[in-house]
Amino acid sequence: MKYRMIGSDPKSRRRVSALSLGAMLFGSAIDEATSFAILDRFVEAGGNFIDTANNYAYWVNGTQGGESEALLGRWRRSRGIGDDIVIATKLGGRPNVPATTLTLDIEGLSAKVIRESSERSRERLGVAKLDLLYAHIEEARAPLEEIVESFAGLVEEGTVGLLGASNHWVWRLERSRSLAAAAGLPGYEVVQYHHSYLRPRTDLPTLRSKDGNLGLTSGDLLSYLRAEPALTLVAYSPLLGGGYVRPDKPLGVAFDHAGTPRRLAALREVAQETGATVNQVVLAWLMGGEIQVIPLVGASSVEQLEESLAAVDLELTAEQRAKLDAAY
Repeated sequence: MKYRMIGSDPKSRRRVSALSLGAMLFGSAIDEATSFAILDRFVEAGGNFIDTANNYAYWVNGTQGGESEALLGRWRRSRGIGDDIVIATKLGGRPNVPATTLTLDIEGLSAKVIRESSERSRERLGVAKLDLLYAHIEEARAPLEEIVESFAGLVEEGTVGLLGASNHWVWRLERSRSLAAAAGLPGYEVVQYHHSYLRPRTDLPTLRSKDGNLGLTSGDLLSYLRAEPALTLVAYSPLLGGGYVRPDKPLGVAFDHAGTPRRLAALREVAQETGATVNQVVLAWLMGGEIQVIPLVGASSVEQLEESLAAVDLELTAEQRAKLDAAY
């Protein structure tokens, strides 16, 4: 396994594996025995960065979420897991009532929610301190100052280590970080967005935004990350849910543009040159670029996880990376 540092303060920064394991469906769509086996194999391979959220995965069984955190708590206790395993969680997107589809009726990011939801996450995970806590979604109802101060308060009292933000417009991300810096408060040091080798359209409206998909990595975000090298991008769904290799998993309308076939052709060519799978080349491309990216991979079996783990040791040549980068 290879490792990266997240966070800038020597007192709070953490050394995490170059690959993160997503636990979104653990305890709901993926049964406990299988989930434990995947987690065990990830740790055995040197992985120590696991991702969840307090609303995972409400849409599977029509709940309010919490199943993934609760399973991770049981796994931690059964395996005697300590501080060497970094578990990131998120709050803000939990539905206020049980739901089976994505909904706008969610808890949000008020000071009350941030405090109470973080406490419930600590209880489910069985930890006194959350290693990394994300603002899962944007919050238009609470002032940014309230959100920034509430998250910083958790760090200052010692119940949270590092802070992150997921699925935010870049201007709100920057404004939040600037507010924290101006007040001398801890701010977001990790961001989580959907990012992969194929570039999707970001202008398509979504349930939460008529202006486009704020969860996708845009040119603005990439430019921002180049200017802020201490900020780490955790890239969720890097393998597009199997879309690179499974005909039954169509890429969708966001990828229906002229650049997609050209990038797919370059990707397949490099995969043939390396003898690796297409998925492994995608992960290697993400991990080895100029911007610090930690791919967040899901797995429904140990076999799926093995393919992703093997990508950590795949080194693309400068020529192969240039070929991939040049395809538009």
